[in-house]
Amino acid sequence: MTKVGVFGASGRMGATVCEMVVNDPDLELVAAVDPHHAGLDLRQAIGLDVPGLMMSANTDGLAETGVEVMVDFTVIQAAKQNLRWCAENGVHAVVGTTGFDADDYAELGKRFSKSNCFIAPNFAIGAVLMMRFAELAAPYFETAEIIELHHDQKVDAPSGTAMMTAERMAAASDDWAKDPTKKEVAKGARGGKGPAGIRVHSVRLRGLVAHQEVLLGTTGQSLSIRHDSYDRSSFMPGVALAVKAVADHPGVTVGLDALLDL
Repeated sequence: MTKVGVFGASGRMGATVCEMVVNDPDLELVAAVDPHHAGLDLRQAIGLDVPGLMMSANTDGLAETGVEVMVDFTVIQAAKQNLRWCAENGVHAVVGTTGFDADDYAELGKRFSKSNCFIAPNFAIGAVLMMRFAELAAPYFETAEIIELHHDQKVDAPSGTAMMTAERMAAASDDWAKDPTKKEVAKGARGGKGPAGIRVHSVRLRGLVAHQEVLLGTTGQSLSIRHDSYDRSSFMPGVALAVKAVADHPGVTVGLDALLDL
């Protein structure tokens, strides 16, 4: 049984991860870290009955729990500190926090020598398939745009999933038509310019969770590839898969597709 801890345990994603771990017979929840509810038991903090387990304010005493894998769904600055602790203490990390850049990945690659780190911008298996389908379709279309839609509490834009999708599509084809726009009546109307000039549009609306549509067009036809997550539970099969597999993937691994044989 793998011993698991959660950073950001009282957040929406963190609480969902805690519940998933408790309900998985192969996993044991041994640590929950969140300064916002430090000192409370899990029933008080997130309504989860785990006798004897209290919310911790930070990593003090975390190593003594025997935790083998820490899951992080926080914000980028907190995640960097959390991952530094994991690397220094030989604890594997599974990360759903977005905002890492190439320099961050390089630094993490140097740090994680005693344990492994798995990072995914999206843990929904359907979203991973969406990115793969878009990558496969890219060479057959000259124009493409990405529309990503998220809840109104998401602090970064575009999403990590949208940027990874654009990067993979750009790598799959170098034959992209130029944007014909000469004048933007409203600044930013054409969205952000991603890799290969692929335009990325970000929507933030209350009531949404995580959604993305890839639009591809060529002469006389178009293709739409869309994925919708209606509930945070949609990410849990992917998180569970990563938690159970991270020990077998040395160093830093990026993207859930690495575990899906795509």
